[in-house]
Amino acid sequence: MPDIISNLPHNVIDVILIRMPCKDAVRTSVLSKKWRYHWCRRTELTLDESLWNREDLNPTVRFREIINQILTIHEGPITKFTLDIVHLKRSPEIDNFILFLRNHIQDLVLHLPLGIQYTVPSTLFTCSQLRHLNLYFCSIYHPSAFEGFDKLISLELCGVSTSSELLESLISHCPLLEKLEMSILEDLDMIEINAPMLKLFTFSGDISSICLKNVPRLVEASLIGDIEQTESLDFAKIFESCSALEQLSLNFLNSEFIAEEGYRVPRRLPVNLNNVRRFDVPDILLVESYKLSYIICLLRSFPNLEYLELQVVDEDDSDTDEDEEFTEESLQPETLSDLTFNHLVEFQLGSFKGGTSEMQFIKHLLANSPVLEIMVINQQFLDEEPLDTREKIFNEISNFPRASPKAEIVYKDFS
Repeated sequence: MPDIISNLPHNVIDVILIRMPCKDAVRTSVLSKKWRYHWCRRTELTLDESLWNREDLNPTVRFREIINQILTIHEGPITKFTLDIVHLKRSPEIDNFILFLRNHIQDLVLHLPLGIQYTVPSTLFTCSQLRHLNLYFCSIYHPSAFEGFDKLISLELCGVSTSSELLESLISHCPLLEKLEMSILEDLDMIEINAPMLKLFTFSGDISSICLKNVPRLVEASLIGDIEQTESLDFAKIFESCSALEQLSLNFLNSEFIAEEGYRVPRRLPVNLNNVRRFDVPDILLVESYKLSYIICLLRSFPNLEYLELQVVDEDDSDTDEDEEFTEESLQPETLSDLTFNHLVEFQLGSFKGGTSEMQFIKHLLANSPVLEIMVINQQFLDEEPLDTREKIFNEISNFPRASPKAEIVYKDFS
C-alpha cells in the first residue's frame, strides 16, 4: 500500500504546514524523511511559550536553542514572524534574528518581556519590506539615517519607550500608513500625527499630547486616557485636520479635571466636523463638570450625527470627584439649550439608573431629535429598584414630548 503522506507534493505539504501551529509543524518532521526538514521552509513562524512550556526546561535557554536552530536550518524567506515572550523574566538577544529576517519580513510582531524595555536593534529600521509592525514593551530609537518604511500600512506600539520627536519622525516616515494604534504609558510632549493616508487611529495615554496635524483621510478614531490639566485639552488641535472623520470614541477614564480659576471649556470647535456620524462615550458622568462640557462641545460640532452612545457612570458616585467644579450640580436645561440632534437616528444609554441628569438629558434629546427612530436604555441597574419606582420612571419618560413621531423607546438588560 503506497505511503500517501510521504508522497504528497511539496506545494501541498507547504499548504498543510502553514496552517498548523508552529509547534505541531515541527513535530511533522518524524513522519518521514521527506517531511523531516519541510517545516524549515515555512514562510510564517510564531514563537511563544507553548514551545518551551515544560517544567524541566529553563524558558530563556530553550528560547535561545529554538532561535539558534531556526538560524541554522531554516531555508528560504520568512515573511511573517510573531514573537510572544511577555512572560519571560529576561529578554534574550534577538538582534541576530532581526538581521536574519531583514530582507523579506513583511509582518512582524514582537511582544517582549514586561517591564524590561529591551531596545530593538537598529537593524529593524532597515526592514524595507515591512507592511505590518507590532511592538510591545520595548524601547525604540531609530537611527538618524532612517529613510522610512515606505510599504508599512499598519503600526501598533504598546508600552514603548521613546521620545516625542522620534515618534513623530517614525510616523511621518511611513507614507502609506493606514492604521495606527498607540498605547503610551509615559508622559510625552505634543505629538503631531502626520499621516496623510491614515484611516484608523487608536490612542491610549495623555489625550492632550495628541495633535492630528495631517490626517485628511482619517475615518475612525478612538481616544482613551487621562488629562492632568483641563486647559491643556485643546480639541481644536487634536482634530485639526479631521474633515473626513466619521466615527469617534472618547473615554476620559477616571481623569480628575483640574483647571485654573476662571477657565471655561469652549462651547464648540472652530469648525464643524460634518462627516461624523457616530459618537461613543464609554464612561461619562451626566452632571455639570468639565468632562461633560467637553462632550457637549463636541456634540455641538457634529451637526450630522446619526448614532450616539453614552455609558453613564453612577451619579451616586459623583462625590468622589472632588476636583470637578460642578460635580454636585445636576444637569441644567440651559446647558443643553442650543444642542440639537437634527440627524440622530439611534441613541443608546448605558447603565441607566433614572437619575435627575439622565432624565434631563433624555427629555432634551427626545424633544430635539426630529428623525430619531430608536432610543435604547440599558435598565440593568434600574432592576435593583422597586417595581413602583421603575414604573414611575418609565411613565415619566413615555410622557416626554418627542420631536420624531417614529421615536421608539426600548428598555433592555445587557448583562
